[in-house]
Amino acid sequence: MTVGVFDGVHRGHQTILRRAAEHARRLGLPVVVVTFDPHPDSVVRGGAAPAALTSGERKAALLEEHGADAVCVLPFTRELASLSAEEFVQRVLVDRLHTAAVVVGEDFRFGHKAAGDVETLVTLGEKYDFTAEGVRRVAGADTITSTLIRGLVAEGDVAGALEELGRPHRVEGVVVHGAARGRELLGFPTANLDLPPGTAVPADGVYAGRLLPVGPDEDGSCWPAAVSVGTNPTFEGDRRTVEAYALDRDDLDLYGRHMAVDLLHHIRPMLRFDSVGELIEAMARDVARTRELLIGE
Repeated sequence: MTVGVFDGVHRGHQTILRRAAEHARRLGLPVVVVTFDPHPDSVVRGGAAPAALTSGERKAALLEEHGADAVCVLPFTRELASLSAEEFVQRVLVDRLHTAAVVVGEDFRFGHKAAGDVETLVTLGEKYDFTAEGVRRVAGADTITSTLIRGLVAEGDVAGALEELGRPHRVEGVVVHGAARGRELLGFPTANLDLPPGTAVPADGVYAGRLLPVGPDEDGSCWPAAVSVGTNPTFEGDRRTVEAYALDRDDLDLYGRHMAVDLLHHIRPMLRFDSVGELIEAMARDVARTRELLIGE
């Protein structure tokens, strides 16, 4: 058993999952992840949740990819937040899930007002007949946390986020109709993604990435893409969008499909150009740079 928010399922989370899998093999038991929805901060602190690095469906898929046999999503309510550390252990880990071993991060906190820690968990394990272990955080230049990665994404440092996640940061949503300038005016038809509220979107700018169908629309396709994030200042836009141009593909009909963009490289900040012609020239350079970064041509 492991417990946590696991937003991003980053390299630190993956280390915990590997350790849980070692216990599971030894005991002949499945690895179960207990996580929460919504983010506990939105209930405990009464404000908006932190921007999400992964959707619930994506998180579950990544947890499974990294060793989870089952994912148990608990609705995080005020009632759950009010449970003492021992009440949480007894009601959730013992009575419902029959836990034999718990693996968490070394800074894990739980129970009302986060009063419980790993030492508390060890003590309660002795009482309720399970073992507990805190795994040290994975450290690089900075200790890996979801908060750190959100900061990297917000700054547009998608290469840094890739390093900490162990894979590219992804945004996903259904392709919707936009202003159609890319196809009709600029010569670069783009897929305009309608992202779920609260998605961790990188800083305004142009990125090199990959565009691919996901979920029920997944078919194995994947295209290198130049990605624009921002308000289209050349056209006095006021709504932030994420638009992806699949290189050399003007034949794609993606409207209504669930698509993802994996962000790999930051190319340049978002700029306002004095003319459409200047914008088209800049977009051509962005496409060439994307091709160089992703295809090597």
